[in-house]
Amino acid sequence: MTHALLALDQGTTSSRAIIFSAKGEILATAQQEFPQHYPQDGWIEHDPADLWQTTLNCARDVLKKAELTPADILAAGITNQRETTLIWDRQTGEPIYPAIVWQDRRTGDWCRELRDQGKEDEVTERTGLIIDPYFSATKIRWILDHVEGAMERAKRGELAFGTVDSFLIWRFTKGKRHVTDATNASRTLLFNIHEQCWDESLLTLFGVPESLLPEVLDNAADFGQMDEEWLGGTVDICGVAGDQQAALFGQACFEKGMAKSTYGTGCFMIANTGDEVLASSNRLLSTVGYRLKGKTTYALEGSIFVAGAAIQWLRDGIRLIENAGDTEKLARSTGIDHGVYLVPAFTGLGAPYWDPKARGAMFGLTRDTGIAEIVTAGLQSVCFQSRDLLTAMDADGVAIKTLRVDGGMIANDWLLQHLADILRIEVERPHIIETTALGAACLAGLHKGMFASLEEVATYWQQDKCVGPELDESKADKLYQGWLEAVHRIMSEE
Repeated sequence: MTHALLALDQGTTSSRAIIFSAKGEILATAQQEFPQHYPQDGWIEHDPADLWQTTLNCARDVLKKAELTPADILAAGITNQRETTLIWDRQTGEPIYPAIVWQDRRTGDWCRELRDQGKEDEVTERTGLIIDPYFSATKIRWILDHVEGAMERAKRGELAFGTVDSFLIWRFTKGKRHVTDATNASRTLLFNIHEQCWDESLLTLFGVPESLLPEVLDNAADFGQMDEEWLGGTVDICGVAGDQQAALFGQACFEKGMAKSTYGTGCFMIANTGDEVLASSNRLLSTVGYRLKGKTTYALEGSIFVAGAAIQWLRDGIRLIENAGDTEKLARSTGIDHGVYLVPAFTGLGAPYWDPKARGAMFGLTRDTGIAEIVTAGLQSVCFQSRDLLTAMDADGVAIKTLRVDGGMIANDWLLQHLADILRIEVERPHIIETTALGAACLAGLHKGMFASLEEVATYWQQDKCVGPELDESKADKLYQGWLEAVHRIMSEE
């Protein structure tokens, strides 16, 4: 047995599988994209069959590429797009409605009504979150209200709710396990992060029957065994975490004050706050960072809905580029002071604005504006949004000196440097930028005894590059001020 670890990373636009060796080296990878569905303005759905089939396909492909069998896999870890909501029939396993994606804003009006009724303070105190369509609770209720007979069936215990991790585990174990982990549970608006349990008052507030909910486990635990039908042999699932917390773990941010930012479809900056649930005064989120052996480590998080998705839009939506790799060359040819600002509020604005009705816009267009300027503005929008988060964290008393970054976007050296220039801090890129998958794998290995401690897990993290700010501070501040003015112009009046 090689004691390899299998990581399944089910993301917003694609599913991936990676096999890591016992030394933390990538042995093989497989990836498959799937369609996004937009039934109405602000609505985003996935076909649950796509989530399952692409994940299964990637798992099979990666074993074949690595020339390994399930017997060679010590354990599997699963990480997933968080908050995305599925409800399925407990008997057949078939979903009763498409998966409502975390970016979906259809419940915005109800969330506003709840805030107007003064419910947010209590919700925030219990969950660390704000009342927003981003989270799972209002999505669950929407499905129950809009699928005929669903509420009655839920009350009778015939239906199951899960975030994507829970849905995949149900499928892999053929319905034997209905479980989730503490990080995914903490993103539902139904989980009390202080008591570490589903909260009865929140279930009542959102009208969600408790019979729907999965059992909540530590991040390194026995989540069940994959049935041999799927991969030709059984594999134990021993590590699960929502994608951003998995990246926090994979970036070895185990000490209070350490922070990472992941640049994928969205951008998510998380700082370890230790055993303290930090109450934000700047509309950031307190959440579970990870829970091991019953001990919870908390985190402060800022969420940006559109980062890599802006580049995907430039590629697929308006076809200014053929592939994401073109962006670096275009940015280097253009410079940073072209005067164009792209605010990619395609599904509203996340932290620290939380404006679900805001929509994207471009400002500063002139007759000389071309593809290079617009693409560069797309990259810069990611840096400016990151500074929004860093500024909010600093105001909440979390002073980040160094930021560890990961995700596909940060393979771009121009973006890495511009990020350091705008943030005014050092930015570290790891040798393995797939730290989300690495985190899930390490959690599985930790449960199986591959690692004796978190300190040993941390030895897997290796720096590839560290950059500090080179741009004049006044120039960076001027660019950022232009961004703030652009954001102000697209904010809704509510």
